[in-house]
This record gives sequence, structure tokens and C-alpha cells, in this order.
Amino acid sequence: MGLTSAELIDLVLDAGTWTSWDTPPSYGEIPEAYAADLARARERAGTDESVVTGEARIAGRRVAVVLSEFRFLAGSIGRASAERLIAAVERATREGLPLLAGPASGGTRMQEGTPAFVQMVRIAEAVTRHKAAGLPYLVYLRHPTTGGVMASWGSLGHVTVAEPAALLGFLGPKVYEVLNGRPFPSGVQVAENLFAHGLVDGVVPPDELAGLVDRVLGILALRPPAGRAASASERVETNTVPSSTDPTVSVSTRSAAGGLAARPADVDTWDAITRSRRTDRPGARALLRIAAADVVPLNGTGQGERDPGLIIALARFGSAPCLVLAQDRREQAHQPLGPEGLREAQRGMKLAAGLGLPVVTVIDTPGAALSPEAENGGIAGEIARTLGALVNVETPTLSLMLGEGNGGGALAFLPADRVVAAQHAWLSPLPPEGASAIVHGDSDHAAEMAEAQRVLAVDLQRIGVVDRIVVESPDAADEPEAFCRRVGTVLEDELLALLTSGPGEPTARAARYAG
Repeated sequence: MGLTSAELIDLVLDAGTWTSWDTPPSYGEIPEAYAADLARARERAGTDESVVTGEARIAGRRVAVVLSEFRFLAGSIGRASAERLIAAVERATREGLPLLAGPASGGTRMQEGTPAFVQMVRIAEAVTRHKAAGLPYLVYLRHPTTGGVMASWGSLGHVTVAEPAALLGFLGPKVYEVLNGRPFPSGVQVAENLFAHGLVDGVVPPDELAGLVDRVLGILALRPPAGRAASASERVETNTVPSSTDPTVSVSTRSAAGGLAARPADVDTWDAITRSRRTDRPGARALLRIAAADVVPLNGTGQGERDPGLIIALARFGSAPCLVLAQDRREQAHQPLGPEGLREAQRGMKLAAGLGLPVVTVIDTPGAALSPEAENGGIAGEIARTLGALVNVETPTLSLMLGEGNGGGALAFLPADRVVAAQHAWLSPLPPEGASAIVHGDSDHAAEMAEAQRVLAVDLQRIGVVDRIVVESPDAADEPEAFCRRVGTVLEDELLALLTSGPGEPTARAARYAG
């Protein structure tokens, strides 16, 4: 067994801030044997039930907390503990508090049977309603968490992390062995394996949990007040007038004064493509490391998939919070972006909308995976679904063209309320060599094809696809820190404007591609 609920309270919460919300449990008429079990459990655990609830502060922020006490009948959920848990979730929702859950349970209390089992429906509904109110629900899966608890409030987090080496799964291994006459395979129901399969966002020691919660809540605290609706005129203006006109920072379609901003020197198409492919060019990881703060990496679809070619993270650029969906050029050199990564991006969009955060997509890809596995995984359909999700997501969106932009894998990350591009970024239906092969039967005409197809950021700016271009002086690879900081400044500027105006309409997002 891991830490008790009392030990976790002492370790994670600000000292002296814990206030219990619990009232004495009520059981009604119960068998004497069960009453004796409860008495022994109270003595052993030092709590009056398997769940303790209350509020406290983490890094000074008020937080509602629900924790299992495994020493009380293996943390099992009966009707009394379910009532306590539901009451705490509903109070957190009423009071507008973020909710931190720390389950450690074997599941439903067998002494109460099905009447206890069906309480998971009510618990799941209460948690879902809390999330629907735009309030954070953070889950720390402790050792062990199985059964109905894992299949309800343990698996509904906006952000879910797990205790190292924790036993986590649906069916307890002892039950499996009794039912099947053989032990459950080792290494499956363990936190680290769940992370490898994209089922949890991280594996975090208890003494690092407070810092993680602080970063998440710090990002979310920067959101504008709920219910701030933008008018149609505000949304149109955000799509046409950037707020920065400094040509050392970015090149914009129009300056705030209404005139055209200065443009960079003419860019040779093939030279830009060559520069974008430099192995030392800063990618999304460098951008997050240099220009972002309070980065909280997330992981996977939550449904058994993850793609190392996609970075999904909560972050802030200056005072602007966001959820980042970034194509990772380093990982894609070994494993191209596959259907799993696109499904992971879709999870990120839903998460951002649920939390009221803008989405920042980062395009930097040599192309989506071209393989039998990708085809069997439905990559074409996932590109289509990602496009549809990004066009329709009900939260502000910003696309950053950072480098290479090959094919449907790049296009899926493009449609947004605002589009920013690095000076040497580009977008093409195929790698120029591929386009040359189709038209000329060889790759010798790649530079010619790239020029003819108008793939550069500056070409896309002329037709209204790109709003702002971030200058490279002369090449991002030669000035990685300065370049990333310039990009970060532009992203903060754009995000703050989007947070004021609100999300654009899907038709407006799509209209920019008509011209």
C-alpha cells in the first residue's frame, strides 16, 4: 500500500489549510457481520469511511479534494461513501472550485453488492457535470486502483497522472486468477505501462504532485472570466488586424494603423525549403523550452494509443494560456505522424474546449505516415476528422507554420482563427520531389514545382491563408533562441487577442481558403 489519505494531505496540500467537508456516514439497517467489518475498518484506517473529502490550498489556490483511504475496506465504495463523494463533487461545482481526486480502491464494496455497484452511475454523472461547468478535474491514480472506481471517477480526468508502479486496471489480478485459473500477465496493469499506451498523462511521485497541480491551475487561472461572449465585429477584427507592427518581431497583413507592414526580403522558394529541412532548425520542443512557461506535457488518446510524433501540452506564452498540439520534427524523423497522433490531437481539441483554452497547432512535418499500418489505422479518415474537429472546435484556434508542411498531415493542423508562419515555412500537397515525380516522372524538377505551386508562407499570406510571418535573421537555425522568443512574443500577442474576441465561426475559419 502507498500513502494514507492523511499522509497525502500532509505531503501535497499547503500546511494548515485542510478543512474537512465530511459528515458522519449513515448505513441504515445492516447485518451484524458488516457492522463489525465497518468497526474494524474505522479502527484500522483512522477514518470513518473509505473516502475523505474537503478543501485546501495548493500553492495558495483553493482546491476541492476527494481521496480514497485504502485501509478502510480496501477503499471500496459503498452507498455511504458514494453519497459523500457525490456531495463533495457537487459542492465543488457549486463553488466553482477545481477538483483533485486521489482514488486508491478495489472497487465496489462487496458487502453491499449491486446497490453499491450502481452508485458509479451517479458518481460519473456528478463528475461529468463538474467538467461541463468548465471546472478542472485532476486525477491522481494511487496504488492500487481497480474495478468500478477505475471505471468511473478514476478515468474521467481532464489531466490524469499515476503513482509510480501503481497497480491500475479494470479487473483485479486476484479475481482474474480465480476466474481463469491462471495469473494475469505481469507488467500490464502498472502505471508505467498505462503511460506507454497513452492511458495516463504521466507517472508522478507523490512529492511532485503539488507542483504539477500548481502548474495546471496556474495556466487555467489565466483564462478570461466565463461567459464573456465576443460580438461578430470583434471576431472579424481579430481575423484582420494584428496588434503588433514591429517588423523585427513579425510581418503582418496590415499594421494597427491600417497600412501594410514591411515585408522581409524576397525569399527563394527552394532555399526556404532547404532551410526548413536543416536538422539543427528549432522545432516545437525548442519553442516550448525557450518561449513557453509552466509546460505540462500530456500523453495519448486516453484510449490505448499514443504517438511520439505529436506533442500535446498545457502551456502559456507570457500571460496567454493555451493547449499546444505540435508536430515534433525530431520524433518524426524516426516515426512519421500516424493515425494515433491525429486521434491524440482530436482528444486535445476536446480537452481545450472543455477547459476554455485556446488551441495552438504547430505544423512541422515531412508528411504523415505512408505504411500498411497507417492505412489499416485509417489515416485518411483521421486526417478528415482532425480537419473537421479543428474547423468546428468551440474555442479560439491559432495555427503556427514552423517549418516543413507536407501533405494532409500538415493540412489537418492548419484551419484556425489566426495563422502565423515562420519566414521559411511552407505548405504543399506533397513533398516537391513527389510533385515532380507525378508531373515529370523524376525528382529533378522539385525546385521548379515548388515555385509553381506557391508553397511559401509569403505566397500564402498574399492569398489570405497566413496572417503574420515571423522573420528569420537570416535563418532560424542560426539564431534558435532569438527566433523562438520572437515566435513566443507573436503567439502571446495573438492569443491574448483571441481570448478577448472568442472563437470564430466555422464558416469564417474555412472562408480564408477560398481565395
